[in-house]
Parts: sequence; C-alpha cells; structure tokens
Amino acid sequence: MEPVEALRRIAFLLERAHEPTYRVRAFRKAADLVEATSPDALRDRARDGTLTDLPGIGKVTALVIDEALRGEAPVYLRRLEATEGEPLDEATAALRSALRGDLHTHSDWSDGGSPIREMAETARSLGHEYLALTDHSPRLTVANGLSADRLRRQLDVVAELNEELAPFRILTGIEVDILDDGALDQDPDLLGRLDVVVASVHSKLRMDRVAMTKRMVAAVANPRVNVLGHCTGRIVKAGGKRGGLRPESEFDAALVFDACAAYDVAVEINSRPERLDPPKRLLRLAVEAGCRFSIDSDAHAPGQLDWQHYGCERAARCGVTAGRVVNTLPADALLAWSRGA
Repeated sequence: MEPVEALRRIAFLLERAHEPTYRVRAFRKAADLVEATSPDALRDRARDGTLTDLPGIGKVTALVIDEALRGEAPVYLRRLEATEGEPLDEATAALRSALRGDLHTHSDWSDGGSPIREMAETARSLGHEYLALTDHSPRLTVANGLSADRLRRQLDVVAELNEELAPFRILTGIEVDILDDGALDQDPDLLGRLDVVVASVHSKLRMDRVAMTKRMVAAVANPRVNVLGHCTGRIVKAGGKRGGLRPESEFDAALVFDACAAYDVAVEINSRPERLDPPKRLLRLAVEAGCRFSIDSDAHAPGQLDWQHYGCERAARCGVTAGRVVNTLPADALLAWSRGA
C-alpha cells in the first residue's frame, strides 16, 4: 500500500467512525502533501528521519508513511480495520448490499470537505455504480450554496469527470432549499437539467404546523423534486459543525407522506448519525402510506459515504423492502424514474 493510499484509508475509517474533524483533517492534509512530493524525496526523508520537517507531517502520520514505504501495513491502519464496528444483521446487510448508489452527497463546492473526484472515487471503491452530487442551493449561504452560474460550471466539471470514470457515473443534482412558501431555491429551468433533485427545509424549522405542512406539500408537488430530504430537520446528537440538539419540525406527516406517494417523491432515510431522520414512528407511517424511499448518506466527506448502513438498519426495522428503495435501481432505471419517464 502506497503512503497516500494508507493515509486516505485511515482518514476514511476515522470519518466513518465519526471521529473528530481535526483528526481526519490531519491525515488528509498529510496525504495531499505526500502526493505533491516526489517519491525519491519522500524516501530520502524517511531514510534520514526528516519526514516531520515537512509542514503538516507529525509523528503519527510520519510513522504511517515510513511503514508504508517499507512495504508494511501501517499499525494505525491495522488497528482501525480490526475495530471497524459491529457486523450488520442479516436483513440490514441484505438491504445495504442491494444499494447501487447514494442520492445525497456534498463536495467542497458547497460545505463538503473534499473534491468531487475524491467523493466519486470513494463511492466507486465502496461498490457504488453511481453517486448523486447534491451541493446546496444559493440561499444557504452558510453552506456556500451554489448560484445558478456556479451550478452550471459544476455541470461541466461533472461531465468531464464522467468521461474519465465511466462506467461509474456522477449524477448531477442539488439539495435545494424549500422556501417559506414551498417554492424551490434555484432556477426552474436549471433544475430541469439535473438528474436528481433533493428538496429540504433548512430555515424556519419552528414554523407553525399548518404552514409547515403546506410548505412541504407544495415542494413535494413540484414536478422537479425527486427526494424529500431529512423531513423533520431534527438533530439527535450534539457536536461538530451542526452544534447542539434540535427538535423535530411540526407538520402533518400523514398529509406530507400521502403527497410523496401521490407525486412519486421518495422519502429520504437520512443516515447521518446526528440526524437519523425520519424517526422510526414516521418512517413506519411513510411505509403505510405506500411511499418510495432513498437511503442516503448525506455525506460531507469520503468516509461518511459508508454511513448508509445506519439508514439500512432503521429501514429494515421499519419494514422498508429493497423494492421500495429507489437507489437499489440501476442508473438507467433510476434516471427514468427521476425524469418521470
């Protein structure tokens, strides 16, 4: 294993384990530095014991580099891989193995931490056939949301990457804000060009129950919407950029899920450990309403792409079958569904 590969694998496992961001960043920074250093210079420094003279290389990352250069599996990496987590039960594992992609992810074009290419290559390494890139829309300025011009430029970048990465496919998309009146925060014609549109509420989460219900139903009824993202907006685990706990938004879930079923909009099962949205009681209600689902990571970094098993576990517990999960479909079938074909 090359040093860059080892460092990035460690960062991936730390992200998946929800370890502190600063720890992950240290390994990613070291990987970028090693990648920019010639192999001969790196070996010379390892031989002379001067790896830590490089900015951003500490004792731990230097040891990983040195062990990899010697052809050994780094001890740090071996420890992480030996303690990756509990095995999934049979139903959860079957659902996870049925997933062909992920319909909600973020890159460093908005509030994600890694380039599009790295997110795509990681998704491919996890066995995905496709990955929907759904960076934020412009209203969410705190997340560096994409203006129409920036989104158009991103489409060009994705087209170029798809030529290189085929048959793996990056699906064009957006996580578009649902505005106060249920309208969508992006140019309608531009939304029509995208493969996948995830619509989510990010503001005025304490809106009156009736008003919130009308807002969400209006968005679901929009023909450009494919997935209703993290429907309650709750945060159940404090920490990280998202701060403290957040209660669920109040809305008539039966009406919203009936609208999702009627307009064939998938209800997202958001797999982020701090979200786990919707809660199980609402997830069961959506199953009873006849909804489709999308089990998504909402990843903001490569290691988080492997969080889908959290969503799969909750889906299995609530009676969601693989046939009702849209991202078990092959890419062509998924696009036929998302485009209403």
